[in-house]
Amino acid sequence: MGVVSGYLSIGDFSRATHMTVKTLRHYHDIGLLEPADVDPGSGYRRYDADQIPVAQVIRRFRDLDMPLEEIQAVLSAPDLRTRNERISAHLNRLESELDRTKSAITSLRDLLTPASPAPVSLRSVPATTCAAISDVVSGADSLAWGLGALVELAATLAGQRVPAVGPPGGVFADDVFTEHLGRMTIFLPCAGPVRPAGRVKPLELPAVELAIISFSGPYEDTDLAYGTLADYVARHAIAVDGPIREYYVVSQLDTPDSTLWRTEIGWPVFRAS
Repeated sequence: MGVVSGYLSIGDFSRATHMTVKTLRHYHDIGLLEPADVDPGSGYRRYDADQIPVAQVIRRFRDLDMPLEEIQAVLSAPDLRTRNERISAHLNRLESELDRTKSAITSLRDLLTPASPAPVSLRSVPATTCAAISDVVSGADSLAWGLGALVELAATLAGQRVPAVGPPGGVFADDVFTEHLGRMTIFLPCAGPVRPAGRVKPLELPAVELAIISFSGPYEDTDLAYGTLADYVARHAIAVDGPIREYYVVSQLDTPDSTLWRTEIGWPVFRAS
């Protein structure tokens, strides 16, 4: 049809923007990209050449998997600052997703070419006086909750002038793993009793025998170490009922670089001697 009265037909606009006619009709129906003119008799949609840059922006947003409702919010932003903030928020989400994808790819490659498994040792852990924070936490919130608990514990001990005497750790009920929702306790060993303050409570951790494996790297990848540890315990038939313990030898409190974190995972076991 070509140019009619200064407008582009939907076919020509499709060629100009690399959007299908079906897509353009859908965008019209939802109000995302409305034609400049619709013939009342024939229903033909016609577009202004000035709409081509808008269509190109929309297509690039879709290439970045931005939802249509977010694109509408960007295009309807009342000012340039608001528009740019909405675009930046989406780009930040994409970068976060890309980081998770890269991490998953690295883990999969490691599984294809596994290194020698980390050694497992047996350790007798005496009863320990601690400051602790405990709550029922979902799996999705566990990392952020755990970091907040660590920071609060360290601040409380410092405020009460009670020295910490070992690395912080965590105790996890079975349903933390089986349901991704369960009681988590983050603790910090200390030289004497701590006074209750906010979420912080005193805790006496009981003595326990543990099979211990050490893992270096981001916490999200500890499942590999858990698998090695479970295999060791099963083969030696020494598992007993009891919660898993973790010790954060190097943690978020020490460095933001997750590749430097070191976690010791403890599985309760029975030792004959």
